[in-house]
Amino acid sequence: MAESGLSSRLAKLNPFTSSRRGDDDEEYGEEVGSGSIAGGGHGSRESEITRSQLRVSHALRSFLVNVGALSEREAALDDPEEQTPAVRELAKLPHIRVPPSVTDRSRPLPEYFVSSSHNTYLMAHQLYGTSAASAYDTTLRAGARCIEIDAWDNSENADEPKVTHGYTLVSHIPFRAVCETIRDVVDKEAAEAVDAQGYRAAPILVSLENHCKPEGQLRLVQIMRETWGDRLLSRHVREKGHEEEHGTGEHVTLDELGSKIAVIVEYHIPNELRQDDGTSSVSSSDAEDEEAEKARREYKAQKEAAESAVIIPELAELGVYAQSVKPGDDSWYAQAKMTNGPHHHLINLSESGLSGLLPTHAEKISNHNAHHLMRVYPKGTRISSKNLNPVPFWAVGAHVCALNWQTFNASMQLNEALFSGSDGYVLKPAELRAGGSGALSGQRKRLRLHVAGASSVPLPAGREADDIKPYLTCTLVHPKMLDGEDYSNISAMKRKTSPYRHHNFSGFLHRGENPPATDPVWDETLEWDYEDSELVFLRLLVKSDDSFARNPKFAVAAVRLMYTQPEWRFIRMLDLKGRETKCSLLVKFEIQDAPRHVVLGS
Repeated sequence: MAESGLSSRLAKLNPFTSSRRGDDDEEYGEEVGSGSIAGGGHGSRESEITRSQLRVSHALRSFLVNVGALSEREAALDDPEEQTPAVRELAKLPHIRVPPSVTDRSRPLPEYFVSSSHNTYLMAHQLYGTSAASAYDTTLRAGARCIEIDAWDNSENADEPKVTHGYTLVSHIPFRAVCETIRDVVDKEAAEAVDAQGYRAAPILVSLENHCKPEGQLRLVQIMRETWGDRLLSRHVREKGHEEEHGTGEHVTLDELGSKIAVIVEYHIPNELRQDDGTSSVSSSDAEDEEAEKARREYKAQKEAAESAVIIPELAELGVYAQSVKPGDDSWYAQAKMTNGPHHHLINLSESGLSGLLPTHAEKISNHNAHHLMRVYPKGTRISSKNLNPVPFWAVGAHVCALNWQTFNASMQLNEALFSGSDGYVLKPAELRAGGSGALSGQRKRLRLHVAGASSVPLPAGREADDIKPYLTCTLVHPKMLDGEDYSNISAMKRKTSPYRHHNFSGFLHRGENPPATDPVWDETLEWDYEDSELVFLRLLVKSDDSFARNPKFAVAAVRLMYTQPEWRFIRMLDLKGRETKCSLLVKFEIQDAPRHVVLGS
């Protein structure tokens, strides 16, 4: 059946009938756009501009005087709005410090986490929506270093393969246009690169999902060579990578990849796993409709046939550092060598496939990932561009957690926290690298988060400062949490301040600072006890305690605890689209050993 006919019949499937009821609304973000700069943690000059413009409320300047961080003269308490040089310098200080060792590039690529995107070309939902080459510019600029291209033959013009989510209602774009966008980003990064941590140009890994026949594959190769030219990984490094794939050479290091484009190409083995496209689980208003069921079966059959296409030598030669494999058995983690697979490979699994293995095979998988690459992608039922929780997969050393970047949701906020201040590559904890134990464990720690307050909380359209009661809610995210479930209840890891309310009293009825609700002061301390790990994060959301309504979110931030600074710091807050705001949160992190009898999350 023609692809267009199949697409029209797939329209009978209703991918949006499921409700969010029971979901945690704090996990959701808003659709990103060209103005979004967050998600992948890329060092950004825009952030420096915004930091220099941060305003510190009079109430927080007074607070800083009371805790000894500023003198009265430095705080200029006699002026309600003055931002003295001392105040500005304090506001500009980074709230995290990324150790230089974390972004060192001298190690083999399997020792790094990579900021990664799934279905990069999509602007919205996974089964229908818009594809755009500009999505690659937005995603790369925000910090992604591994991007995905789904390439298909173009029945209207065999010389110009297309990029789309095949056999769905998603629009398509020319493969050439995608390559040109990536080329332009590489050139811009090269021109703007600074030899400083977080501002260096870094290699771009292209995860090429090939669905083309041999003739189409040859056109892919020709277009990539024509468009990217010497921006492609050099022949010398490619040859070294191919030697490594055959087990006769050393690992290619991140340094050797430079700031080039490296293509990852599939390697098909007998009985390989099929991708979880999720259509069998998609709700349909016509679930009993015979035609819709037939269309679904045809979709799966045609997609599987395309996936089994033989990779031509010209494409295989161009694709290096890793060969992407969907394993057919458990030899990749249970034995020293994969059955029927290349010596060095990239294991490509859905989150469902990997989650099912973790309860009993986590340590073996970690040991595998110390030497070979792994890519984890969202299960097919995440058609609304929701995301997998990357933390438990990072905890077993999964290098490429491919996230849907279409919305700045909780997973994207955590991705931003891991890669913040980096160039999109972060060295894994020693336990997850070659020679490590394969398990993350440590002594119990206690986190005390001293929350002073916030300045310039952004108000959504239609809201007034007088009708909000802002509070801060914080969730500790630990590697043992999987798909939103920790030891039994995610709420055990949440803490929140009391709602702040501006008082309309005056004189003797209310003494001390009484700032507006957009400049709340909480002056509270939140505490957690947890098992130490380098992969512990804290998500912070400014919300409003609204009556008879779902509490709206005004601003968000996430931090990796190992990056935090011990002094009072202002955290720059983002909106739900991943854009910077002029809102800042004044906090102090204190981490110390916890009493031995305490349990995680208590």
